Amino acid sequence: MSRFLNVLRSWLVMVSVIAAGNTLQSFRDHSFLSEKLYTGSPGLVNGLQARTFGIWTLLSSVIRCLCAIDIRNQTYCATEHYLPAPGTDCPLLYYITLFTFFMALVHFLSEVFIYHTAALTIGVMAPLMVASFSILGMLIGLQYLEVEALSENKKKN
Repeated sequence: MSRFLNVLRSWLVMVSVIAAGNTLQSFRDHSFLSEKLYTGSPGLVNGLQARTFGIWTLLSSVIRCLCAIDIRNQTYCATEHYLPAPGTDCPLLYYITLFTFFMALVHFLSEVFIYHTAALTIGVMAPLMVASFSILGMLIGLQYLEVEALSENKKKN
């Protein structure tokens, strides 16, 4: 495995652990969200919203941790519309993990610029930077996975 993929795996574990901590904080005290994230409309934050945010964060944490454990997870792609070609293996867990970062990025950007429930404070900038760096790292890592898959195919042939 390439050095970059090992660094990416470590990054995913770190982000996953931090997200798990944010999950616990969301369940413990919902004022965490109104004081750190949704400072534009803190009155909209209640216990239910905090627990929903916590579950969403926990799900993202688990997906990211699973990807870090098995970054080459090859899941059979059964649809004819999915690239690569049908019947070949593809890193589906990797794509799902990448999508969690896109979702986080869109969520926080929309809260700041569309709904105005959050301001560009350090509490919002941190997840925006983590999501952005993670997307960049995972897109680069995808190239490494493709190169490894090609070299594996050459060895088999």
